[in-house]
Amino acid sequence: MTSSVFFLHMAGAIAMLLWATRLVRTGVERAFGRQLRSGLRRRVDHPFAAMLFGFVMAIGLQSSTAVTLLISSFTGMGLVSGVAGVIIVRGGELGSAVVAKVLSYDMTLLIPILMLIGAGLYLKTDRRPWHELGRSLIGIAMILLSLELLSTAAGPLRDSQSLPAILNFLSGDPITSFLIAAGVTYLLHSSVAAILLLAALASQGVLPGELGVVMVLGVNLGSSLIAPILTRSAGPAYRAVPLANLLMRGLGSVLLLAAIAMMQPDFGFLGSAPDQQIINGHIAFNLLILIAGLPLSGLTWRISRGLADLSAGTPAVSTPEEISALDPEALDRPKQALANATREAVRMCETIDSMLSRIMEIFEDPTPEAIEELIQQDDRIDKRQNAIKLYLARITEKEMTVEQAYQCQNLLEVCIKLEQAGDVIVRNLIPHVQKKMERQVEFTAEGWRELLDFHNAVMRNARLSFNLLINGDADTARRVISAKDRLRELERETRQRHFNRLRQQTEESIETSSIHLDTVRDLKQINGLLAAIAYPVLEEEGLLRGSRLIKPGKKPKPG
Repeated sequence: MTSSVFFLHMAGAIAMLLWATRLVRTGVERAFGRQLRSGLRRRVDHPFAAMLFGFVMAIGLQSSTAVTLLISSFTGMGLVSGVAGVIIVRGGELGSAVVAKVLSYDMTLLIPILMLIGAGLYLKTDRRPWHELGRSLIGIAMILLSLELLSTAAGPLRDSQSLPAILNFLSGDPITSFLIAAGVTYLLHSSVAAILLLAALASQGVLPGELGVVMVLGVNLGSSLIAPILTRSAGPAYRAVPLANLLMRGLGSVLLLAAIAMMQPDFGFLGSAPDQQIINGHIAFNLLILIAGLPLSGLTWRISRGLADLSAGTPAVSTPEEISALDPEALDRPKQALANATREAVRMCETIDSMLSRIMEIFEDPTPEAIEELIQQDDRIDKRQNAIKLYLARITEKEMTVEQAYQCQNLLEVCIKLEQAGDVIVRNLIPHVQKKMERQVEFTAEGWRELLDFHNAVMRNARLSFNLLINGDADTARRVISAKDRLRELERETRQRHFNRLRQQTEESIETSSIHLDTVRDLKQINGLLAAIAYPVLEEEGLLRGSRLIKPGKKPKPG
Protein backbone atom coordinates (compact mmCIF):
# COMPACT_ATOMS: atom_id res chain seq x y z
CA MET A 1 0.00 0.00 0.00
CA THR A 2 1.42 3.38 -0.99
CA SER A 3 1.70 6.14 1.61
CA SER A 4 -0.94 8.26 -0.15
CA VAL A 5 -3.46 5.38 -0.10
CA PHE A 6 -2.65 4.68 3.57
CA PHE A 7 -3.25 8.30 4.60
CA LEU A 8 -6.46 8.38 2.57
CA HIS A 9 -7.78 5.29 4.39
CA MET A 10 -6.77 6.68 7.78
CA ALA A 11 -8.29 10.08 7.06
CA GLY A 12 -11.55 8.50 5.93
CA ALA A 13 -11.75 6.29 9.03
CA ILE A 14 -11.00 9.23 11.36
CA ALA A 15 -13.58 11.41 9.57
CA MET A 16 -16.20 8.68 10.03
CA LEU A 17 -15.29 8.38 13.72
CA LEU A 18 -15.65 12.13 14.30
CA TRP A 19 -18.91 12.34 12.38
CA ALA A 20 -20.36 9.31 14.18
CA THR A 21 -19.44 10.76 17.59
CA ARG A 22 -21.20 13.99 16.66
CA LEU A 23 -24.22 12.01 15.42
CA VAL A 24 -24.56 10.24 18.77
CA ARG A 25 -24.19 13.51 20.68
CA THR A 26 -26.81 15.30 18.55
CA GLY A 27 -29.29 12.45 18.96
CA VAL A 28 -28.88 12.30 22.74
CA GLU A 29 -29.13 16.09 23.11
CA ARG A 30 -32.35 16.24 21.09
CA ALA A 31 -33.94 13.15 22.64
CA PHE A 32 -32.97 13.61 26.28
CA GLY A 33 -31.64 17.16 26.50
CA ARG A 34 -34.64 18.42 28.45
CA GLN A 35 -34.28 15.67 31.09
CA LEU A 36 -30.52 16.28 31.34
CA ARG A 37 -30.99 20.00 31.92
CA SER A 38 -33.86 19.49 34.34
CA GLY A 39 -31.84 16.98 36.34
CA LEU A 40 -28.84 19.28 36.24
CA ARG A 41 -30.73 22.03 38.02
CA ARG A 42 -32.21 19.73 40.68
CA ARG A 43 -29.58 17.14 41.51
CA VAL A 44 -26.18 18.80 41.83
CA ASP A 45 -26.39 20.04 45.41
CA HIS A 46 -24.09 17.20 46.63
CA PRO A 47 -20.54 16.61 45.28
CA PHE A 48 -21.14 12.91 44.63
CA ALA A 49 -24.42 13.65 42.83
CA ALA A 50 -22.69 16.31 40.71
CA MET A 51 -19.87 13.91 39.81
CA LEU A 52 -22.31 11.13 38.93
CA PHE A 53 -24.41 13.47 36.82
CA GLY A 54 -21.36 14.56 34.83
CA PHE A 55 -20.37 10.90 34.40
CA VAL A 56 -23.79 10.02 32.95
CA MET A 57 -23.86 13.10 30.72
CA ALA A 58 -20.48 12.25 29.19
CA ILE A 59 -21.58 8.69 28.45
CA GLY A 60 -24.72 9.98 26.75
CA LEU A 61 -23.06 12.82 24.83
CA GLN A 62 -19.90 10.80 23.99
CA SER A 63 -17.80 13.89 24.69
CA SER A 64 -16.29 15.48 27.79
CA THR A 65 -15.86 18.73 25.84
CA ALA A 66 -19.61 18.87 25.20
CA VAL A 67 -20.21 18.45 28.94
CA THR A 68 -17.69 21.21 29.76
CA LEU A 69 -19.25 23.66 27.30
CA LEU A 70 -22.78 22.87 28.51
CA ILE A 71 -21.83 23.32 32.16
CA SER A 72 -19.93 26.54 31.39
CA SER A 73 -23.12 27.99 29.87
CA PHE A 74 -25.15 26.96 32.94
CA THR A 75 -22.66 28.46 35.40
CA GLY A 76 -22.56 31.60 33.26
CA MET A 77 -26.34 31.88 33.51
CA GLY A 78 -26.23 31.29 37.26
CA LEU A 79 -28.19 28.00 37.07
CA VAL A 80 -25.34 25.95 38.58
CA SER A 81 -22.76 27.01 41.18
CA GLY A 82 -19.15 27.23 40.09
CA VAL A 83 -17.89 24.49 42.44
CA ALA A 84 -20.67 22.13 41.33
CA GLY A 85 -19.77 22.90 37.70
CA VAL A 86 -16.12 21.96 38.31
CA ILE A 87 -17.14 18.65 39.94
CA ILE A 88 -19.60 17.83 37.14
CA VAL A 89 -16.84 18.27 34.57
CA ARG A 90 -14.57 15.96 36.60
CA GLY A 91 -17.23 13.28 36.44
CA GLY A 92 -17.66 14.00 32.73
CA GLU A 93 -13.97 13.39 32.05
CA LEU A 94 -14.13 10.00 33.77
CA GLY A 95 -17.33 9.14 31.88
CA SER A 96 -15.67 10.00 28.59
CA ALA A 97 -12.76 7.68 29.45
CA VAL A 98 -15.20 4.85 30.22
CA VAL A 99 -16.89 5.44 26.84
CA ALA A 100 -13.53 4.87 25.14
CA LYS A 101 -13.11 1.65 27.15
CA VAL A 102 -16.52 0.29 26.12
CA LEU A 103 -15.98 1.16 22.47
CA SER A 104 -12.60 -0.56 22.44
CA TYR A 105 -14.14 -4.03 22.85
CA ASP A 106 -14.74 -6.20 19.80
CA MET A 107 -18.40 -5.56 19.04
CA THR A 108 -18.36 -6.22 15.32
CA LEU A 109 -21.59 -8.21 15.48
CA LEU A 110 -23.40 -5.21 16.95
CA ILE A 111 -22.74 -3.04 13.87
CA PRO A 112 -25.50 -4.47 11.61
CA ILE A 113 -27.89 -4.90 14.57
CA LEU A 114 -27.54 -1.30 15.72
CA MET A 115 -27.72 -0.04 12.15
CA LEU A 116 -30.96 -1.94 11.45
CA ILE A 117 -32.65 -0.88 14.70
CA GLY A 118 -31.43 2.71 14.39
CA ALA A 119 -32.51 3.08 10.77
CA GLY A 120 -35.90 1.58 11.59
CA LEU A 121 -36.50 4.00 14.44
CA TYR A 122 -35.20 6.98 12.47
CA LEU A 123 -37.20 6.31 9.30
CA LYS A 124 -40.43 4.79 10.63
CA THR A 125 -41.37 6.83 13.69
CA ASP A 126 -42.61 10.40 13.97
CA ARG A 127 -42.07 10.78 17.71
CA ARG A 128 -38.99 12.88 18.38
CA PRO A 129 -37.41 10.85 21.24
CA TRP A 130 -37.54 7.59 19.26
CA HIS A 131 -36.47 9.37 16.09
CA GLU A 132 -33.38 10.81 17.79
CA LEU A 133 -32.66 7.53 19.60
CA GLY A 134 -32.48 5.93 16.14
CA ARG A 135 -29.98 8.62 15.11
CA SER A 136 -27.82 7.80 18.16
CA LEU A 137 -27.86 4.05 17.46
CA ILE A 138 -26.77 4.67 13.87
CA GLY A 139 -23.96 6.86 15.25
CA ILE A 140 -22.78 4.10 17.64
CA ALA A 141 -22.77 1.59 14.77
CA MET A 142 -20.71 4.00 12.68
CA ILE A 143 -18.23 4.47 15.56
CA LEU A 144 -17.69 0.71 15.75
CA LEU A 145 -17.38 0.52 11.97
CA SER A 146 -14.85 3.37 11.90
CA LEU A 147 -12.74 1.55 14.51
CA GLU A 148 -12.71 -1.50 12.27
CA LEU A 149 -11.57 0.69 9.39
CA LEU A 150 -8.85 2.27 11.55
CA SER A 151 -7.55 -1.13 12.58
CA THR A 152 -7.55 -2.39 8.99
CA ALA A 153 -5.84 0.76 7.70
CA ALA A 154 -3.13 0.57 10.39
CA GLY A 155 -2.34 -3.09 9.69
CA PRO A 156 0.27 -2.48 6.94
CA LEU A 157 2.26 -0.23 9.28
CA ARG A 158 3.65 -3.33 11.00
CA ASP A 159 5.74 -4.04 7.91
CA SER A 160 6.93 -0.45 7.49
CA GLN A 161 10.70 -0.03 7.40
CA SER A 162 10.73 3.60 8.55
CA LEU A 163 8.32 3.14 11.47
CA PRO A 164 10.84 1.65 13.94
CA ALA A 165 13.11 4.68 13.54
CA ILE A 166 10.21 7.06 14.19
CA LEU A 167 9.08 5.09 17.27
CA ASN A 168 12.62 4.95 18.65
CA PHE A 169 12.88 8.73 18.33
CA LEU A 170 9.50 9.32 20.01
CA SER A 171 10.21 6.80 22.78
CA GLY A 172 13.41 8.67 23.59
CA ASP A 173 11.68 12.05 23.53
CA PRO A 174 8.51 11.88 25.69
CA ILE A 175 7.96 15.65 25.54
CA THR A 176 7.68 15.62 21.74
CA SER A 177 5.36 12.59 21.88
CA PHE A 178 3.27 14.36 24.53
CA LEU A 179 2.95 17.55 22.46
CA ILE A 180 2.16 15.67 19.23
CA ALA A 181 -0.69 13.82 20.96
CA ALA A 182 -2.00 17.09 22.44
CA GLY A 183 -1.95 18.79 19.02
CA VAL A 184 -3.69 15.89 17.26
CA THR A 185 -6.38 15.78 19.97
CA TYR A 186 -7.06 19.48 19.64
CA LEU A 187 -7.36 19.13 15.86
CA LEU A 188 -9.78 16.20 16.28
CA HIS A 189 -11.71 18.09 19.02
CA SER A 190 -12.39 14.71 20.66
CA SER A 191 -10.44 12.84 23.33
CA VAL A 192 -12.54 9.72 22.67
CA ALA A 193 -11.50 9.73 19.00
CA ALA A 194 -7.84 10.33 19.88
CA ILE A 195 -7.70 7.52 22.48
CA LEU A 196 -9.44 5.08 20.14
CA LEU A 197 -6.98 6.02 17.38
CA LEU A 198 -4.01 5.29 19.68
CA ALA A 199 -5.62 2.01 20.79
CA ALA A 200 -6.20 0.97 17.17
CA LEU A 201 -2.54 1.60 16.33
CA ALA A 202 -1.42 -0.29 19.44
CA SER A 203 -3.67 -3.28 18.69
CA GLN A 204 -1.82 -3.70 15.39
CA GLY A 205 1.55 -3.73 17.12
CA VAL A 206 2.40 -0.32 15.70
CA LEU A 207 2.48 1.67 18.97
CA PRO A 208 4.29 0.37 22.12
CA GLY A 209 2.36 0.56 25.38
CA GLU A 210 4.91 2.77 27.18
CA LEU A 211 4.85 5.37 24.41
CA GLY A 212 1.07 5.09 24.18
CA VAL A 213 0.63 5.95 27.88
CA VAL A 214 2.81 9.04 27.47
CA MET A 215 0.69 10.08 24.48
CA VAL A 216 -2.48 9.48 26.56
CA LEU A 217 -1.28 12.30 28.85
CA GLY A 218 -0.88 14.50 25.78
CA VAL A 219 -4.43 13.60 24.71
CA ASN A 220 -5.73 14.84 28.06
CA LEU A 221 -3.82 18.11 27.74
CA GLY A 222 -5.13 18.67 24.20
CA SER A 223 -8.69 17.86 25.24
CA SER A 224 -8.53 20.27 28.20
CA LEU A 225 -7.48 23.11 25.84
CA ILE A 226 -10.53 22.82 23.55
CA ALA A 227 -13.21 24.37 25.79
CA PRO A 228 -11.09 27.34 27.04
CA ILE A 229 -10.21 28.24 23.45
CA LEU A 230 -13.82 27.90 22.24
CA THR A 231 -15.05 30.18 25.08
CA ARG A 232 -12.19 32.70 24.92
CA SER A 233 -14.51 35.56 23.84
CA ALA A 234 -17.23 34.78 26.42
CA GLY A 235 -17.70 36.53 29.73
CA PRO A 236 -15.73 35.57 32.87
CA ALA A 237 -18.63 33.58 34.34
CA TYR A 238 -18.70 31.36 31.24
CA ARG A 239 -14.93 30.89 31.00
CA ALA A 240 -14.20 29.91 34.61
CA VAL A 241 -15.25 26.23 34.43
CA PRO A 242 -13.21 25.46 31.25
CA LEU A 243 -10.21 27.20 32.86
CA ALA A 244 -10.68 25.15 36.05
CA ASN A 245 -10.68 21.97 33.97
CA LEU A 246 -7.48 23.11 32.23
CA LEU A 247 -5.85 23.76 35.61
CA MET A 248 -6.74 20.31 36.95
CA ARG A 249 -6.47 18.06 33.90
CA GLY A 250 -3.86 19.97 31.92
CA LEU A 251 -1.58 20.66 34.85
CA GLY A 252 -2.11 17.09 36.10
CA SER A 253 -0.98 15.65 32.77
CA VAL A 254 2.20 17.77 32.80
CA LEU A 255 3.06 16.79 36.38
CA LEU A 256 2.45 13.11 35.69
CA LEU A 257 4.60 13.31 32.54
CA ALA A 258 7.45 14.69 34.64
CA ALA A 259 6.97 11.88 37.19
CA ILE A 260 7.05 9.21 34.44
CA ALA A 261 10.20 10.72 32.91
CA MET A 262 11.97 10.60 36.27
CA MET A 263 10.79 7.22 37.60
CA GLN A 264 10.21 5.31 34.30
CA PRO A 265 7.67 2.91 35.87
CA ASP A 266 6.52 -0.42 34.44
CA PHE A 267 3.01 -0.10 32.98
CA GLY A 268 2.27 -3.81 33.13
CA PHE A 269 -0.28 -3.19 35.90
CA LEU A 270 -2.45 -1.39 33.32
CA GLY A 271 -2.81 -4.48 31.15
CA SER A 272 -0.88 -7.11 29.26
CA ALA A 273 -1.52 -5.69 25.76
CA PRO A 274 -0.46 -2.20 24.55
CA ASP A 275 -4.03 -1.20 23.58
CA GLN A 276 -5.28 -2.20 27.06
CA GLN A 277 -2.54 -0.12 28.67
CA ILE A 278 -3.61 2.92 26.65
CA ILE A 279 -7.33 2.59 27.44
CA ASN A 280 -6.81 1.70 31.11
CA GLY A 281 -4.15 4.40 31.47
CA HIS A 282 -6.66 6.97 30.25
CA ILE A 283 -9.23 5.82 32.81
CA ALA A 284 -6.64 5.66 35.62
CA PHE A 285 -5.44 9.21 34.88
CA ASN A 286 -8.94 10.72 34.96
CA LEU A 287 -9.85 8.73 38.08
CA LEU A 288 -6.71 10.06 39.76
CA ILE A 289 -7.55 13.66 38.76
CA LEU A 290 -11.12 13.16 40.03
CA ILE A 291 -9.99 11.86 43.43
CA ALA A 292 -7.32 14.54 43.82
CA GLY A 293 -9.54 17.27 42.41
CA LEU A 294 -12.66 16.81 44.56
CA PRO A 295 -11.21 18.40 47.72
CA LEU A 296 -9.52 21.10 45.61
CA SER A 297 -12.64 22.05 43.61
CA GLY A 298 -13.41 25.17 45.64
CA LEU A 299 -9.85 26.46 45.45
CA THR A 300 -9.59 25.66 41.73
CA TRP A 301 -12.87 27.48 41.04
CA ARG A 302 -11.71 30.60 42.87
CA ILE A 303 -8.38 30.63 41.03
CA SER A 304 -9.99 30.08 37.61
CA ARG A 305 -12.66 32.72 38.25
CA GLY A 306 -9.93 35.16 39.27
CA LEU A 307 -8.00 34.39 36.08
CA ALA A 308 -11.16 34.85 33.99
CA ASP A 309 -11.92 38.20 35.68
CA LEU A 310 -8.32 39.32 35.26
CA SER A 311 -8.28 38.58 31.53
CA ALA A 312 -11.64 40.29 31.08
CA GLY A 313 -10.52 43.35 33.03
CA THR A 314 -7.65 44.24 30.71
CA PRO A 315 -8.24 47.80 29.48
CA ALA A 316 -9.27 47.85 25.85
CA VAL A 317 -8.11 50.33 23.28
CA SER A 318 -10.64 53.11 22.90
CA THR A 319 -12.78 52.95 19.80
CA PRO A 320 -14.87 55.69 18.21
CA GLU A 321 -17.97 54.09 19.75
CA GLU A 322 -16.55 54.60 23.25
CA ILE A 323 -15.75 58.30 22.74
CA SER A 324 -18.61 60.38 24.12
CA ALA A 325 -20.10 63.31 22.22
CA LEU A 326 -21.23 64.88 25.52
CA ASP A 327 -18.73 67.74 25.55
CA PRO A 328 -18.97 69.53 28.94
CA GLU A 329 -17.49 72.69 27.42
CA ALA A 330 -20.63 73.05 25.25
CA LEU A 331 -22.97 73.30 28.23
CA ASP A 332 -22.91 77.11 28.09
CA ARG A 333 -24.35 76.85 24.55
CA PRO A 334 -27.65 74.95 24.90
CA LYS A 335 -28.15 74.59 21.15
CA GLN A 336 -24.78 72.87 20.72
CA ALA A 337 -25.22 70.84 23.89
CA LEU A 338 -28.60 69.53 22.71
CA ALA A 339 -27.03 68.56 19.40
CA ASN A 340 -24.34 66.64 21.31
CA ALA A 341 -26.98 64.82 23.37
CA THR A 342 -28.88 63.97 20.19
CA ARG A 343 -25.72 62.42 18.72
CA GLU A 344 -25.38 60.21 21.80
CA ALA A 345 -29.06 59.25 21.54
CA VAL A 346 -28.47 58.25 17.91
CA ARG A 347 -25.66 55.97 19.12
CA MET A 348 -28.13 54.40 21.53
CA CYS A 349 -30.40 53.78 18.53
CA GLU A 350 -27.55 52.09 16.68
CA THR A 351 -26.90 49.76 19.63
CA ILE A 352 -30.61 48.91 19.96
CA ASP A 353 -30.71 48.24 16.21
CA SER A 354 -27.77 45.84 16.58
CA MET A 355 -29.31 44.05 19.57
CA LEU A 356 -32.73 43.74 17.96
CA SER A 357 -31.38 42.53 14.63
CA ARG A 358 -29.29 39.79 16.32
CA ILE A 359 -31.90 38.37 18.67
CA MET A 360 -33.43 36.03 16.07
CA GLU A 361 -29.97 34.74 15.11
CA ILE A 362 -29.43 33.92 18.78
CA PHE A 363 -32.75 32.05 18.84
CA GLU A 364 -31.33 29.84 16.05
CA ASP A 365 -27.79 29.53 17.44
CA PRO A 366 -27.86 30.39 21.16
CA THR A 367 -24.16 30.43 22.03
CA PRO A 368 -23.02 31.74 25.44
CA GLU A 369 -20.72 34.20 23.66
CA ALA A 370 -23.58 35.77 21.67
CA ILE A 371 -25.79 36.05 24.76
CA GLU A 372 -22.97 37.64 26.76
CA GLU A 373 -22.30 40.12 23.98
CA LEU A 374 -25.96 41.19 23.98
CA ILE A 375 -25.86 41.67 27.75
CA GLN A 376 -22.74 43.83 27.40
CA GLN A 377 -24.48 45.93 24.74
CA ASP A 378 -27.36 46.52 27.15
CA ASP A 379 -24.87 47.61 29.80
CA ARG A 380 -23.51 50.17 27.33
CA ILE A 381 -27.07 51.37 26.67
CA ASP A 382 -27.62 51.88 30.42
CA LYS A 383 -24.36 53.78 30.86
CA ARG A 384 -25.04 56.00 27.85
CA GLN A 385 -28.59 56.73 29.00
CA ASN A 386 -27.35 57.74 32.46
CA ALA A 387 -24.68 59.98 30.92
CA ILE A 388 -27.22 61.70 28.64
CA LYS A 389 -29.66 62.15 31.52
CA LEU A 390 -27.04 63.87 33.67
CA TYR A 391 -25.87 65.96 30.73
CA LEU A 392 -29.42 67.12 29.97
CA ALA A 393 -29.93 67.98 33.65
CA ARG A 394 -26.88 70.26 33.50
CA ILE A 395 -28.20 71.91 30.33
CA THR A 396 -31.42 72.87 32.12
CA GLU A 397 -29.38 74.91 34.58
CA LYS A 398 -28.64 77.34 31.75
CA GLU A 399 -31.02 79.77 30.12
CA MET A 400 -32.93 78.11 27.30
CA THR A 401 -35.71 79.05 24.96
CA VAL A 402 -39.09 77.36 25.30
CA GLU A 403 -38.33 75.33 22.17
CA GLN A 404 -35.00 74.16 23.59
CA ALA A 405 -36.61 73.18 26.90
CA TYR A 406 -39.23 71.20 24.97
CA GLN A 407 -36.50 69.49 22.91
CA CYS A 408 -34.56 68.68 26.08
CA GLN A 409 -37.61 67.02 27.68
CA ASN A 410 -38.43 65.03 24.55
CA LEU A 411 -34.83 63.85 24.21
CA LEU A 412 -34.85 62.64 27.82
CA GLU A 413 -38.04 60.65 27.21
CA VAL A 414 -36.58 59.13 24.03
CA CYS A 415 -33.49 57.94 25.93
CA ILE A 416 -35.69 56.38 28.61
CA LYS A 417 -37.69 54.51 25.94
CA LEU A 418 -34.51 53.26 24.27
CA GLU A 419 -33.13 52.02 27.59
CA GLN A 420 -36.41 50.22 28.29
CA ALA A 421 -36.30 48.59 24.85
CA GLY A 422 -32.81 47.26 25.63
CA ASP A 423 -34.08 45.89 28.94
CA VAL A 424 -36.91 44.03 27.20
CA ILE A 425 -34.40 42.37 24.86
CA VAL A 426 -32.09 41.26 27.67
CA ARG A 427 -34.56 40.60 30.50
CA ASN A 428 -37.40 39.09 28.44
CA LEU A 429 -36.20 37.81 25.07
CA ILE A 430 -32.89 36.34 26.29
CA PRO A 431 -34.71 34.23 28.95
CA HIS A 432 -36.95 32.90 26.13
CA VAL A 433 -33.79 31.83 24.28
CA GLN A 434 -32.44 30.18 27.43
CA LYS A 435 -35.77 28.42 28.03
CA LYS A 436 -35.67 27.09 24.47
CA MET A 437 -32.11 25.84 25.10
CA GLU A 438 -33.04 24.17 28.38
CA ARG A 439 -36.11 22.43 26.95
CA GLN A 440 -34.32 21.43 23.73
CA VAL A 441 -37.38 22.32 21.64
CA GLU A 442 -37.75 23.76 18.15
CA PHE A 443 -40.41 25.97 16.57
CA THR A 444 -42.43 24.56 13.71
CA ALA A 445 -41.33 25.76 10.28
CA GLU A 446 -44.53 27.82 9.98
CA GLY A 447 -44.23 29.23 13.52
CA TRP A 448 -40.59 30.22 12.98
CA ARG A 449 -41.48 31.93 9.69
CA GLU A 450 -44.23 33.89 11.46
CA LEU A 451 -41.80 35.01 14.17
CA LEU A 452 -39.29 36.11 11.53
CA ASP A 453 -41.99 38.07 9.65
CA PHE A 454 -43.13 39.73 12.89
CA HIS A 455 -39.53 40.54 13.83
CA ASN A 456 -38.86 42.01 10.36
CA ALA A 457 -41.91 44.26 10.73
CA VAL A 458 -40.64 45.47 14.11
CA MET A 459 -37.17 46.11 12.63
CA ARG A 460 -38.65 48.23 9.81
CA ASN A 461 -40.72 50.25 12.28
CA ALA A 462 -37.75 50.68 14.62
CA ARG A 463 -35.59 52.14 11.87
CA LEU A 464 -38.36 54.54 10.89
CA SER A 465 -38.52 55.66 14.52
CA PHE A 466 -34.75 56.11 14.72
CA ASN A 467 -34.87 58.38 11.65
CA LEU A 468 -37.18 60.74 13.51
CA LEU A 469 -34.37 61.66 15.90
CA ILE A 470 -32.52 63.16 12.95
CA ASN A 471 -35.18 64.55 10.62
CA GLY A 472 -38.20 65.18 12.90
CA ASP A 473 -40.38 64.66 9.80
CA ALA A 474 -44.15 64.59 10.38
CA ASP A 475 -44.78 62.24 7.44
CA THR A 476 -42.30 59.74 8.86
CA ALA A 477 -43.98 60.05 12.27
CA ARG A 478 -47.38 59.27 10.71
CA ARG A 479 -45.89 56.22 9.00
CA VAL A 480 -44.52 55.02 12.35
CA ILE A 481 -47.93 55.23 14.03
CA SER A 482 -49.67 53.60 11.05
CA ALA A 483 -47.12 50.79 11.14
CA LYS A 484 -47.81 50.36 14.85
CA ASP A 485 -51.51 49.82 14.08
CA ARG A 486 -50.68 47.32 11.33
CA LEU A 487 -48.39 45.43 13.71
CA ARG A 488 -51.31 45.08 16.12
CA GLU A 489 -53.28 43.36 13.35
CA LEU A 490 -50.29 41.18 12.47
CA GLU A 491 -50.06 40.12 16.11
CA ARG A 492 -53.72 39.01 16.09
CA GLU A 493 -53.18 37.01 12.91
CA THR A 494 -50.01 35.39 14.28
CA ARG A 495 -51.75 34.38 17.50
CA GLN A 496 -54.69 32.96 15.60
CA ARG A 497 -52.50 30.81 13.37
CA HIS A 498 -50.60 29.61 16.41
CA PHE A 499 -53.83 28.59 18.17
CA ASN A 500 -54.91 26.74 15.02
CA ARG A 501 -51.73 24.68 15.18
CA LEU A 502 -52.39 23.96 18.87
CA ARG A 503 -55.89 22.69 17.98
CA GLN A 504 -54.28 20.37 15.43
CA GLN A 505 -52.11 18.94 18.25
CA THR A 506 -48.85 19.86 16.47
CA GLU A 507 -46.18 18.59 18.89
CA GLU A 508 -43.64 21.35 18.24
CA SER A 509 -46.32 24.04 18.66
CA ILE A 510 -47.37 22.58 22.02
CA GLU A 511 -43.76 22.41 23.23
CA THR A 512 -42.94 25.99 22.17
CA SER A 513 -46.33 27.65 22.72
CA SER A 514 -45.40 29.87 25.68
CA ILE A 515 -42.06 30.84 24.12
CA HIS A 516 -43.73 31.71 20.79
CA LEU A 517 -46.50 33.85 22.32
CA ASP A 518 -44.20 35.59 24.82
CA THR A 519 -41.71 36.43 22.05
CA VAL A 520 -44.47 38.04 19.97
CA ARG A 521 -45.66 39.99 23.01
CA ASP A 522 -42.18 41.30 23.83
CA LEU A 523 -41.40 42.26 20.23
CA LYS A 524 -44.67 44.19 20.18
CA GLN A 525 -43.69 45.93 23.44
CA ILE A 526 -40.37 46.97 21.92
CA ASN A 527 -42.21 48.31 18.88
CA GLY A 528 -44.50 50.33 21.13
CA LEU A 529 -41.58 51.83 23.06
CA LEU A 530 -39.79 52.89 19.89
CA ALA A 531 -42.96 54.14 18.18
CA ALA A 532 -43.41 56.55 21.11
CA ILE A 533 -40.57 58.60 19.56
CA ALA A 534 -43.12 59.74 16.97
CA TYR A 535 -45.61 61.27 19.42
CA PRO A 536 -43.71 64.51 20.21
CA VAL A 537 -43.28 65.15 16.47
CA LEU A 538 -47.01 64.67 15.81
CA GLU A 539 -47.95 66.73 18.86
CA GLU A 540 -45.77 69.61 17.72
CA GLU A 541 -47.48 69.51 14.32
CA GLY A 542 -50.92 69.43 15.95
CA LEU A 543 -51.62 65.96 14.51
CA LEU A 544 -52.14 64.10 17.79
CA ARG A 545 -55.51 63.66 19.48
CA GLY A 546 -55.65 64.32 23.18
CA SER A 547 -57.41 61.03 23.96
CA ARG A 548 -58.66 57.93 22.20
CA LEU A 549 -61.56 57.58 24.69
CA ILE A 550 -65.10 57.90 23.35
CA LYS A 551 -67.06 60.79 24.82
CA PRO A 552 -69.99 59.90 27.14
CA GLY A 553 -73.26 59.36 25.31
CA LYS A 554 -71.59 58.24 22.08
CA LYS A 555 -71.43 54.67 20.85
CA PRO A 556 -68.63 53.31 18.75
CA LYS A 557 -69.35 52.78 15.10
CA PRO A 558 -69.77 49.14 14.14
CA GLY A 559 -66.65 47.50 12.60
